[in-house]
Amino acid sequence: MNEQNQSATVRVFIALAPPDDAKEELARVLRPAYDTHPRMRWNRIEDWHITLAFLGELPAATVPLLRSPLAGLAAARQPLPLAMRGGGVFDDRVVWSGIDGDLDALHTLAADVRSVVRGCGVVFADRPLRPHLTLARARRGDRSSAGEIAAGFAGFSGLRWPAERLHLVGSNAGRSSGPIHYRDIEAWALGGGTGTAS
Repeated sequence: MNEQNQSATVRVFIALAPPDDAKEELARVLRPAYDTHPRMRWNRIEDWHITLAFLGELPAATVPLLRSPLAGLAAARQPLPLAMRGGGVFDDRVVWSGIDGDLDALHTLAADVRSVVRGCGVVFADRPLRPHLTLARARRGDRSSAGEIAAGFAGFSGLRWPAERLHLVGSNAGRSSGPIHYRDIEAWALGGGTGTAS
């Protein structure tokens, strides 16, 4: 391994993701806002996720240590029913959709994920879980748009869906001025089954 690879890092988080039909249901509700607020920085629909633990920038060599413990945790859990419901704004600029469903099981899963990560020796900021999907961010000087958009789908109540996979995700956030993109490093079926690697 050369020196460059030894110092390489990756920004990592662990998440659940809604299925395509649930995401498309919310996207249809948001479509008018895409047209009326083109200056918003909209997250790609394929990147919508519920963060269970944000680990931040990790040495690339640390990431493989998480795989086996997270696979074991996923195998020991069952899918949990969730739904997207309403939304709001963080810091006057970040538009989000709320999460409904078995929130007790969601909080338990997040706590267990964080415990497994700490057991691997990874140090991270252990912030309280606020289950949501981040949908868009307002640019500087355009914060009123975020509130208008959130008000437009405040009454939204989406279909129920089973969260069936635990995702270990890498992102390019903070590495360029372009849009943030996410990629599955690996994902595991809750309740067993085969994982998928990138």
